[in-house]
Amino acid sequence: LTGTSREQRAFQYLLAHAIPGDPHHILQTFDQWCYHCEHLSCVGPDKGRIVERVLLERAPLRVLELGTYCGYGTVLLAQGLPPGARIYTIEGDPRHAAVAEKVIRLAGFSEETVELIVGPSEEVIPRLQEKHGLMKADLVFMDHWKRCYLRDLRLLESHQLLAEGATILADNVLFPGAPHFLQYAKTCGKYHCKVHRASLEY
Repeated sequence: LTGTSREQRAFQYLLAHAIPGDPHHILQTFDQWCYHCEHLSCVGPDKGRIVERVLLERAPLRVLELGTYCGYGTVLLAQGLPPGARIYTIEGDPRHAAVAEKVIRLAGFSEETVELIVGPSEEVIPRLQEKHGLMKADLVFMDHWKRCYLRDLRLLESHQLLAEGATILADNVLFPGAPHFLQYAKTCGKYHCKVHRASLEY
């Protein structure tokens, strides 16, 4: 009715209620909007704690996020990184990317810390080394189209973008589900797999 998208409305709420430059408060305000106003398929606080734990354990210096959406996951990742770390985040939808860019900057993260790349992941991944300077990723967070998980993991492998001992964190592999990705990860012999049980967002 307003002519604006849910994502834009969420950003307007952030502008009105969140503390600029405070990533934790940005995420809390996002959560309030999603619980009480409109549902957005962000990571959310429950699964967010899993992400935070992995960041603490791994302390990755180069992170690749597939599926920026509104920037919630990007802010979550960025606030848990060690000094000098950098995130490369890919979003295929320019409208979502426009919102995410504003959310990321509102949270206080510069382009030196977070580089947002707009385009289909299958086109961006092969150019990450040459065009964007990402030689190897220590952590990959997959939260885009589930049908793309396996294709993009294989792309990362074929372009040698995974650092030795890299962690792949993939959201919603059971529901809505990414069965081919899960089967490959469990049976190809390259990965140790662990499924984290969590509720759906909000």
